[in-house]
Amino acid sequence: DGMNVLFIVVDDLRPVLGCYGDKLVKSPNIDQLASQSIVFSNAYAQQAVCAPSRVSFLTGRRPDTTRLYDFYSYWRVHAGNYSTLPQYFKENGYVTLSVGKVFHPGVSSNYSDDYPYSWSIPPFHPSTEKYENDKTCRGKDGKLYANLVCPVDVTEMPSGTLPDIQSTEEAIRLLNVMKSNKQKFFLAVGYHKPHIPLRYPQEFLKLYPLENITLAPDPWVPEKLPSVAYNPWTDIRQRDDVEALNVSFPYGPLPDDFQRQIRQSYYAAVSYLDMQVGLLLNALDDVGLSNSTIVVLTADHGWSLGEHGEWAKYSNFDVATRVPLMFYVPGMTTSSASQGERVFPYLDPFSHILGLVPQGRSKQVVELVSLFSTLAELAGLQVPPVCPETSFHVALCTEGASIVRYFNASEEKVEEKKDGCDDTSRCFSEEPVAFSQYPRPADTPQWNSDKPKLKDIRIMGYSMRTIDYRYTVWVRFNPNNFSADFEDVHAGELYMAETDPNQDYNIYNNTSHGCFLKKILG
Repeated sequence: DGMNVLFIVVDDLRPVLGCYGDKLVKSPNIDQLASQSIVFSNAYAQQAVCAPSRVSFLTGRRPDTTRLYDFYSYWRVHAGNYSTLPQYFKENGYVTLSVGKVFHPGVSSNYSDDYPYSWSIPPFHPSTEKYENDKTCRGKDGKLYANLVCPVDVTEMPSGTLPDIQSTEEAIRLLNVMKSNKQKFFLAVGYHKPHIPLRYPQEFLKLYPLENITLAPDPWVPEKLPSVAYNPWTDIRQRDDVEALNVSFPYGPLPDDFQRQIRQSYYAAVSYLDMQVGLLLNALDDVGLSNSTIVVLTADHGWSLGEHGEWAKYSNFDVATRVPLMFYVPGMTTSSASQGERVFPYLDPFSHILGLVPQGRSKQVVELVSLFSTLAELAGLQVPPVCPETSFHVALCTEGASIVRYFNASEEKVEEKKDGCDDTSRCFSEEPVAFSQYPRPADTPQWNSDKPKLKDIRIMGYSMRTIDYRYTVWVRFNPNNFSADFEDVHAGELYMAETDPNQDYNIYNNTSHGCFLKKILG
């Protein structure tokens, strides 16, 4: 009959989760999902900012094909009338439902979250979303501020709730409706946290005593980082508590104690998110659908927590592009539970100590642009064809190959190192590659470096991640005809994963890298 799909998208979540080896973060419910799933430890977004990333994975096309690098155009009008992942399920007999932030709201999804193309009924947005950036954070002086760090008493919030709590409630309501309707469904649930402001119920701070919080392992700006690669975290600077610190532009740094507070609040927001995911999966058990529903959990991109002296996303580093990605497929990633047996009992992050080991783990390098074809294959639908080289006129095709072939961990062959293999031969091996890109308005950090509008983009950083290295070239870009000139390279970066996992030592200038460039152009 085909399975239902529960597609959970989190905003700005890097893989700081127990199931990804994080020793500090308490995420028992996501870890429990991971223990029944295939978990990808090297999954990457195509652009580390919300709208372009979401439009990319929901259409199965890369940003150069959606022509969206900012927030201000709708792909169906400005690029091509591309089918989306939920639209494809809808056309194949599924009821498709959207709760919370799935598409980025606004122009980039036609002010309608791409309804009615993608969804069977109008998408749900929490009524309290509109207070997201209001002055709801109580300062030490008792006054209210629009702060970055914002633990709150939920009962004092507008309507006595928070957006993600409302989204969970609505998603649970819809699961109950779907149970009684007996229709196949594709339910997408988009959670806001840990997106800034870091506003979450204050009790989650108890999980993270400040004395346990360390700084990033590399809180300095790397010496050989090209200035075009740096993101000056302007959205954070505009928050009341950060503004009060009077930090110099563009390199800061933020005071150490405040860095610890941001990290503490980010982790607290992740545990608050974990609670929402736990309640949602528990409800899937309650309605008896855990055995017939594929569950996917991922994020639109990562978030820097002080690495390289940077905060937020807006870069090509792993901390900004790497995301959690896991697939629970009943009968495939786990044996089917017997009738009445609970797969996802809710786990309280305040009392639960969990040491679950993931069911399967894949080290293969994969991309979010593959989600469309992967979910189609898992649901038993015909996998959309691979896009031709230019696909602006093709409604249904995908630029990301299905990754179902990696689900059986025992068959996985991560590229073996050849003895005495030099960089050049490794560069041409047929290993999987993840491509990301980021636009910049200039060679040096500007006030609009993080989020340049299309008309202001002058340089595009194309980045290629393999199991062995991350290679990035920053090249001239013409926003009028969307063309990149690879003859005009402004700067480059090369980091070797084994010796420099945090990407602090750029060896681009002391390496011959013609072969890397050929591969990025290929």
